[in-house]
Amino acid sequence: MHQAQVSRSIARQIRHVKLQSATLLPNRAFSQFQRHGLDQFCQDELDKKHRDKSYRYFNNINRLAGHFPRAHLSRSEDRVTVWCSNDYLGMSRNPQVLQAMDEALKTYGAGAGGTRNISGHNRHAVQLEETLAKLHNKPSALVFSSCYVANDATLSTLGSKLPNCVIFSDSMNHASMIQGIRHSRAEKVIFKHNDLADLESKLASIAPGRPKIIAFESVYSMSGSIAPIEGICDLSEKYGAITFLDEVHAVGMYGPSGAGIAEHLDFDYHHARQKSGAPPAKSQRDVMSRVDIITGTLGKAFGGAGGYIAASASVVDFIRSVAPGFIFTTSLPPSVMAGAHAAIEYQRVHPADRVLQQVHTRALKAQLLSRGFPVISNPAHIIPLFVGDAEKAKAASDSLLRKHNIYVQCINYPTVARGTERLRITPTPGHTEELQGELVAALEAVWAELGLSRLDDLTDRGLFEKGEKPIWTEEQLDLCREVS
Repeated sequence: MHQAQVSRSIARQIRHVKLQSATLLPNRAFSQFQRHGLDQFCQDELDKKHRDKSYRYFNNINRLAGHFPRAHLSRSEDRVTVWCSNDYLGMSRNPQVLQAMDEALKTYGAGAGGTRNISGHNRHAVQLEETLAKLHNKPSALVFSSCYVANDATLSTLGSKLPNCVIFSDSMNHASMIQGIRHSRAEKVIFKHNDLADLESKLASIAPGRPKIIAFESVYSMSGSIAPIEGICDLSEKYGAITFLDEVHAVGMYGPSGAGIAEHLDFDYHHARQKSGAPPAKSQRDVMSRVDIITGTLGKAFGGAGGYIAASASVVDFIRSVAPGFIFTTSLPPSVMAGAHAAIEYQRVHPADRVLQQVHTRALKAQLLSRGFPVISNPAHIIPLFVGDAEKAKAASDSLLRKHNIYVQCINYPTVARGTERLRITPTPGHTEELQGELVAALEAVWAELGLSRLDDLTDRGLFEKGEKPIWTEEQLDLCREVS
């Protein structure tokens, strides 16, 4: 009797184990169903993107350092001229940058060897962060693997750690800031793009004691619009808010030392200080000193890779000590940081590249406008060419590449709103008068081929008739020419 009870107990245990196994370890048919279900879901979502023309296509573009701004396609003999790179100044091929990278690569190897607190902290990181802090006249700086990560990590950390925090976000902010705010789970308030009145009304609606962060960009890359930084600083001081300024598309491009729009707004002061070698005055209330946190990239005008924040020592140390996006990421390779340092130092004392970039931008904008092309008005270095239809924008990009050996990427939803699709052109110092002529002739042919709208055809003229003057004045360009 006892033996029978034991046998029944063992049998029950075996059945229980089998039942658990069936639950925890799906059989092959169920596993195949799961994989099929995932594949089908992904394919259905991709089909939607194809139908609404938001699917992203990738062109095989291999930029040639020795023939900037030329590149080859998948076959090395197929050459094209690149007109949409964010290597705005061609610094990726600068001899001083390449030499610094080569020396670091040969001495220290290809990789960093670890995260910053485990084997990846080195002289290159220390030197680069000191240089970045000096560039923005801040006590400290911190380097990340990209500025997307810098924005995400900083906003998510501050928004989640500051008790009852509210983050005010410009409606045209970059995805990295949107994601950082979302990850913070802080209350988010969106204000109309560059609208100080709307921002103030929203700031005034929040209890005075709550921590507030205003997150915005200096140059908005898809439109070329520029934020009213001084006005936002005024509001931040009035309502006790922290200012978080993304200078990604401005560093290297604006200001006497290439620190961005915040520096450029006090051009004469910073130019005189740079010329004399004097440190910034503690009592000076220039725009750059009024911004609490500045973020930037090493991957656009500085021609390399990586991102950073510059702020007070306590803010930087807090982010360094708390933000998962910094703590758990392998450090940038020594060669990359050495190249970034060389690029910043070069641009700080050699403004000729950004002057020539401005000259080429103005010349091309003038040509396009004189021929009736719908150039979206802005004071920056970006030339957005309005198309207004996703399928036609892609067709225009394809035709330029296939028939004219010119690469200009189309910009469609979700990067820009539906109905505002465009080609985004970014001249560089290497885009000579001859190349500009080739581009204009190719655009004439493509516009005729596809029947695209000219400026006179568009009834909604709000995007085109702002009459904004370039942020670089002729006097500022002349001052930098003297330095060069």
